[in-house]
Amino acid sequence: MTQTPVEVADALFAKLREKFGDAQLVELTATLAWENYRARFDHAFGVESEGFTQGSHCALPIHSGPGREPSLE
Repeated sequence: MTQTPVEVADALFAKLREKFGDAQLVELTATLAWENYRARFDHAFGVESEGFTQGSHCALPIHSGPGREPSLE
């Protein structure tokens, strides 16, 4: 959904329908669209992080494998 042009494969949508109901899919899609909007808006105006993490990005946890706690290495 965040690529241009927007193309969500039918197979992906079918897998999502196995886990989520209609209302949940609408909420998930709206959330993704809003975050995509914010990211593009911020990028266009050169908005960077507030310094909560190093650099102009937010660190994502690194998963070390099944049953292990993620870390921010």
